[in-house]
Amino acid sequence: MGLMLNTTGVILKSAREITLMRRAGEVVYSVLSRARELARPGVTTADLNEVAEDMIAAAGGTALFKGVENPHAKFPFPAALCTSVNEQVVHGVPGEVTLREGDIVSVDCGVRLAGYCGDSATTIAVGELSAETKGLLEITELALNAAVESIRPRRMWSVVASEMQRIVERAGFSVVRDFVGHGIGRDMHEEPKVPNYWDPGQKQMDFELVEHMVLAVEPMVNVGTHEVEYGDVDRWVVVTRDRKCSAHFEHSIAVTKNGADVLTDGG
Repeated sequence: MGLMLNTTGVILKSAREITLMRRAGEVVYSVLSRARELARPGVTTADLNEVAEDMIAAAGGTALFKGVENPHAKFPFPAALCTSVNEQVVHGVPGEVTLREGDIVSVDCGVRLAGYCGDSATTIAVGELSAETKGLLEITELALNAAVESIRPRRMWSVVASEMQRIVERAGFSVVRDFVGHGIGRDMHEEPKVPNYWDPGQKQMDFELVEHMVLAVEPMVNVGTHEVEYGDVDRWVVVTRDRKCSAHFEHSIAVTKNGADVLTDGG
């Protein structure tokens, strides 16, 4: 059972719980690694999801996203993966979309194993990319890596988020505001909310990093405007308002006395 940090409602995790979350994270890592191998021109997003569902079942896990309810959507989420192509930011539903040369596909995977969750995302290049799109992927991953390097006990999250935002905006891109990271543990979404940018006018979103906290940190970065909207009548997939490309990288990260321990990097 987790420990309750009463001041914020954040559930801290024991060493045993973090070990179990790492095992779930290893399944997620394997699924995303396989998706990187398979994402080629001519492959559909349904193909990627089919492989993921088989791998998760074989590992004895369950897909976190499958069956999730969205009060705005017309149906529960039907798949193990979110597969978001090009201007799609998050929550792309796998289907008959065929990947083409020059596309990017953001693949988000969550797994529950032995009662604990792992959640991670990566954006995959399909063949050769334009210089701009290649830069988008590099900067988004750099922002996530900077967060990993910056996480440590007693640091305020606003310090980490500001550094992520600085990296992104210095490169001429923008950070999505409407969707943020989250705590994670027995449930996929726990407190606190974890923004990838910092707005001094929203100080209530800030929190202090504490040992045994586990966060899903997931920068979503757009080539153009940070503004997003629903991209279809089913109200699952979210797209950039200007229809320029978006990238998404995510890790589940435990805060330790020495800094960050990434639970979804296969290590």
